[in-house]
Amino acid sequence: MDVVRESKIGWGGRMGTVKIFYKDDCPKCPLAKQLRDKLKEKNVNVLDYNVGTADGLAEASFYSVMSLPTVVVEDALENGVGEWRGDVPRMEEVLTAVHST
Repeated sequence: MDVVRESKIGWGGRMGTVKIFYKDDCPKCPLAKQLRDKLKEKNVNVLDYNVGTADGLAEASFYSVMSLPTVVVEDALENGVGEWRGDVPRMEEVLTAVHST
């Protein structure tokens, strides 16, 4: 196994995915973007969605996002294992959810 692949594997052999929903004019969303960047530095799979776009709004609708920012953690089968709505969690909280998958 190469080094990059090893760093992306969670405790159970798979790592969860973090989905971050934000909007450009949201006052708490810059903190969510900082969280995204820090998670990416730790080789966590992060997808972010700007709900100010059609694609981002469609994805937010699927997840019933009603407040921003919203952070959702899913396992490899897309089961929810953690979520924070309207606030930005600490990175340790997100990593715990990611590694529980």
